Amino acid sequence: MTTSIPTRVLAGITVPDTPLITKALAFARERLTDTAYNHVVRCWLFGQFIASKIPNLQNRDEEVHAITAVLHDLGWDKTGEFVSKDKRFEVDGANAARDFLIREGDEKEWDKHRLQLVWDSIALHTTASVAMYKEAEVASCAIGVITDFTGPERSPGGVLTRGVWETVLKEFPRLDFKKGLIEVFCGLCRDKPETTYDNFVADIGKDYVEGYSVKGKRFLDILEATE
Repeated sequence: MTTSIPTRVLAGITVPDTPLITKALAFARERLTDTAYNHVVRCWLFGQFIASKIPNLQNRDEEVHAITAVLHDLGWDKTGEFVSKDKRFEVDGANAARDFLIREGDEKEWDKHRLQLVWDSIALHTTASVAMYKEAEVASCAIGVITDFTGPERSPGGVLTRGVWETVLKEFPRLDFKKGLIEVFCGLCRDKPETTYDNFVADIGKDYVEGYSVKGKRFLDILEATE
């Protein structure tokens, strides 16, 4: 856990406050749409609040968690610079965040272990069934993301109140969140469908993208073709 880290209050939640977190926020603001930016900040705030209430998550590196949460959707980069042709958006985001830290962080502070925590947290943020059993930083990132979809009543740990939720949303509103995400995922299904067949993005493609199909791409299809 980072010791003696400065803090501030954001949307009613006490969060770590370091120059690198400030840079990460500015970087995300530059690269993401308004909807996506508000989403990543909410994920940070929800994860921060919940993790601070759960004993086995309290002893975590809060700067790693903050930067991870804020940069976790760089795979949606609106400029397209970080969007590959052949990788899942989670991997694009993990690679972009790691490169950001190598470029902007102090190499003495951002050793291989911390960089790997960031990469794993972002790469696994949509795979809670794995992330929840890894390091506290990885689990905390996933918890924040999950909560932004489930709402407070079904959030992990059962510690997030409706009042905290509404305070965060007042400062970082959803801005047609559902519509914005569907547009992002439809774009992935159209532009690089091979990265979507084995994950939840395929559900969006099947319902919203004309001509999109997982036929022949499912594990069952592969298994049945196995000699």
